[in-house]
Amino acid sequence: MADADLSPPDGPVRTITDLARLAGVSAGTVSRALAGNSLVNARTRERIQQLARAHGFQLNQMASNLRRQRTGVVGVAIPLGHDRRQQISDAFFMTLLGHLADELTEHGHDLMLRRVIPDRDEDWLARFTGSGMVDGLIVIGQSDQFARIEAAAAHYLPMVVWGNHQEGQRHCVVGTDNRLGGRLAAERLLAAGATKLAFFGDTAPIEFAARFAGASDVAAQAGVPIIACPTPLAVDRMPGEIARHLARHASRIDGIFAATDTLAVACLKQLHERGLAVPERMRLVGFDDLPVAGQTTPPLTSIRQDIAAGARGLVDLLLRRLAGENTESLVLPPELVVRATA
Repeated sequence: MADADLSPPDGPVRTITDLARLAGVSAGTVSRALAGNSLVNARTRERIQQLARAHGFQLNQMASNLRRQRTGVVGVAIPLGHDRRQQISDAFFMTLLGHLADELTEHGHDLMLRRVIPDRDEDWLARFTGSGMVDGLIVIGQSDQFARIEAAAAHYLPMVVWGNHQEGQRHCVVGTDNRLGGRLAAERLLAAGATKLAFFGDTAPIEFAARFAGASDVAAQAGVPIIACPTPLAVDRMPGEIARHLARHASRIDGIFAATDTLAVACLKQLHERGLAVPERMRLVGFDDLPVAGQTTPPLTSIRQDIAAGARGLVDLLLRRLAGENTESLVLPPELVVRATA
């Protein structure tokens, strides 16, 4: 590795991002190097520390952190009270986490991730909000923890939640208008010729309940039946549950709204194994518009959530709350992406 360039930068070195740009590494690497973290190799660590000393950054930054009592770490919790067997390797979680990590790194923060099973750890929120280990908290999904999140929001300002917004709630949310997304999905199925609908997904989590409610609104207005088919997101249980629902209902439905793209992809596989052609025999719409949606056979029609914009919103609102601002929630519009399944 080349020796450190100690010449003055184009502008002042005031943040970890400035120092990272000067060093040609990520902000996360700078943060770890200044903390002496052994995850950064010794030569890189020494080079970054030398740059920091040369530009008077380390002492100023460390003193600033001490004055502000900041750790430079943001907690990210994923509560799975609705399905303890779901994994954070789920494509939606991984997509959102990737965008969050990029955004937090750009702002000089590290990320502390925890998968939470609430009935095993009733104090999971307090472990973040009262630990002093993190500057603030991002919660991905309200699951069945709405009341607990509301209670924490009464006394803990730097918390933002990915989820569904309800009028009058206390906690700050970033998320999609799930009810409108459900309406768009059902309207597309009907426009594609479906006359008897089913919703595949668990209707207990708040976001999924709103999606089902939106689809039910459209079905009721059109005088069309819609069946709720509770389906877990745990990958070891999902295929079997979908197979059971199809065995029971396939002869009575011709349109499926899957609560997520992951569920929709699993539905496609089960429909193919039963010889039920998509979209000729069964129309199918997913939710999320993950990258996999355009790669299935046939390509999946889906309701798009702007996950990248959501990650930016989560980080922006959290940083504003860290500065003492009591921010409003951010509700993003869903978008229908029509492909071949409906």
